[in-house]
Amino acid sequence: MIAKVIVDISASEVDRVFDYRAIDGTMRGSRVAVPFGRQTTEGYVIDIAETTDLPQDKLKDIISILDDRPIVSEEFLALCDYMTERFHLRKIDVFRLFLPAKMRGGRIKALQKIFVYINPEYIEVDPNLFIKKSAHSQMEVFEYLLDAQSAEQSYLNANFSAAAVRNLIARGVFLTRMEDVLRTPYKGIVQKDNDIVLTEEQSIAVDTIMSSEKPTLLFGVTGSGKTEVYLNCIEQVLKKGKTAIMLVPEISLTPQVMRIFRSRFGDDVALLHSGLSDGERFDEWRRLLTGGARVAVGARSAIFAPLTNVGLIVIDEEHDTSYSSESNPRYITRDVALFRAAYNGARLVMGSATPSVESYYAAQNGKYKLVRLPHRVNKREMPAIQIINMCKEVTYGNSGMFSAPLVNALEQCLASGNQAILFLNRRGYSSYVMCKKCGYVAKCEDCDVSLVYHKDEDLLKCHYCQRRYSMLDLCPNCKSPHIKQGFMGTERIVEHVQKMFPSARVIRMDNDTTRTKDAHLKLLGEFANGNADILVGTQMVAKGHDFPNVTLVGIMDADMSLHFSDFRAVERTFQLITQVAGRAGREKKQGSVILQTYTPRHYVYKYATEYDYEGFFDKEINILQATGFPPFTEILRILIACENEAIALDATKQAIDEARALAAKHGDRFVYLNAMRAPKKRIQTKHRMQVLMRLKPDSDDIRMAVYKIADGVTAAFPQVTCFTEINPNDLS
Repeated sequence: MIAKVIVDISASEVDRVFDYRAIDGTMRGSRVAVPFGRQTTEGYVIDIAETTDLPQDKLKDIISILDDRPIVSEEFLALCDYMTERFHLRKIDVFRLFLPAKMRGGRIKALQKIFVYINPEYIEVDPNLFIKKSAHSQMEVFEYLLDAQSAEQSYLNANFSAAAVRNLIARGVFLTRMEDVLRTPYKGIVQKDNDIVLTEEQSIAVDTIMSSEKPTLLFGVTGSGKTEVYLNCIEQVLKKGKTAIMLVPEISLTPQVMRIFRSRFGDDVALLHSGLSDGERFDEWRRLLTGGARVAVGARSAIFAPLTNVGLIVIDEEHDTSYSSESNPRYITRDVALFRAAYNGARLVMGSATPSVESYYAAQNGKYKLVRLPHRVNKREMPAIQIINMCKEVTYGNSGMFSAPLVNALEQCLASGNQAILFLNRRGYSSYVMCKKCGYVAKCEDCDVSLVYHKDEDLLKCHYCQRRYSMLDLCPNCKSPHIKQGFMGTERIVEHVQKMFPSARVIRMDNDTTRTKDAHLKLLGEFANGNADILVGTQMVAKGHDFPNVTLVGIMDADMSLHFSDFRAVERTFQLITQVAGRAGREKKQGSVILQTYTPRHYVYKYATEYDYEGFFDKEINILQATGFPPFTEILRILIACENEAIALDATKQAIDEARALAAKHGDRFVYLNAMRAPKKRIQTKHRMQVLMRLKPDSDDIRMAVYKIADGVTAAFPQVTCFTEINPNDLS
């Protein structure tokens, strides 16, 4: 028998099938060790054949099978084929998504510990017959095990006499065995399951989702009880013997979601996300693979949970950009979910208070089933949003980041014993440093981006390559000491709050304060338990969290996401405002929102303050149709990067020349085609160029031709990194 193997080497020249002579137990989906050149490497069996075109003297044997079962299911073999074709990926890069990274190369394995238990021959026997009266330690540990039945030897050694334990083992009174021990994340986060009666709107939503053959878009305002709808749908799926996947956009949301899901489903829930330790991730993955857990909860990567017979997939906050992978391997979670749902005959539900324009358009046109939850479950009105014109604040002599109404609102909030959230989607202390005399701006030596000042560490940091530099005392260009700091970040906001309200307890939550394991859980727990009065944070505080005492939300700089050169900039601004505003007044207390802007007349604020998604959608969809952007077209980008600028330019010229030849044949299906430098011209020492095109819908044949153009560039210019992207979230 011949095994068709993909070797675990991420290189285009070996991204093909290699034939090996199968050994006993070789199956489709097996992970195997194979000889490759002068080394041994891992690989995945994607098929078994009777014959091979390879001469018998060139055919090598598989060395060993690495697992006790195939770890890539038939579904995932089909998913690999789909993803390589849809997203132009190497097969091995897709396979690596299917299992924990440290599992490759045997870098992580099941944790085993020695457990001790009483030999059954001694359980019914009077212990005085085999333990001396003077051996008090032996009698103590024997009586403990008689009650506990078994315990880790390390625990017994630490809490009783290790010598007594050894003696009883040596005499055969105690027996030992090796057992697998699960490393369970967030063991302590459990809560009592509340008996919640669904509202009429929620009941209709559950019934519609479970009866719909189409994917469902659940459009519900913040606080409308979307999570309870998900829980009820999952409950129905589990009763039918099926499994479920629940996706959330932020790692910071997973502790809260796990607490809710464990209270309902107990040990049936497993967690998958990048914030777990290697051991925890491996054990949770293994529980899902073996059927020890039937519900996978996690961020984007949980869509690859090794579940079979999937009955439901939930994508919460479906509009969130984190569901698109912007680094290799590039993929769109929604497309993977659609494939898995179709393969399993499962229900797919995508929920949001601010659906993406593409998804809402698809629902309007019958591709998705639209279900609405227009009211909060507590019947409370959405918090009022007050727009503050920061230009007027400047004319009043206030050039700071805090408007007078926001300061007054904070004072009242703190005085009444309530909590506030201040949102600013920019971490660090200041976004750039500049010389006021000559205009010099400190930039990363390896990237074409400004350095961000972090006062806590007194360092300038590049947020792209993570390089660090000392803070400037003098301008390196003109030696002037007059250094100006740019826009405020979360660090600086905290500093100002502490000066204005010295007695207020402030927590900062951004990528800098949540790098350590369980940092999200600790910070959110402190705020939820009332150990802090003000939470200052980036977009990780904007969605999904439920804090009953938060009555005030301050949006420090609503314009920040508005003026990006991105056709989705206005949409993202609307989404962020609505999401972060929804953190206020979620329980019995009425909430309010202060929104600070320098462009108060922009149409996005009119719709956002009225929570008028439909009005915003109608305005935005007309603009997108007139300008030829998704969902009326599909954006394709060939991104080229190389340390040698001349080579990058040559590679880009080849790509655009071939793309123009393709457009000449299919001119009516090309809406736009051009080549240019990427907005961020250099990242990590590599010069970046791009070929951008917009195609009319259903142009799969052209997309495949573009993939061949990219392959040709890779073959002709080995020094170049060349990727293709479909509808990328970030065109910078």
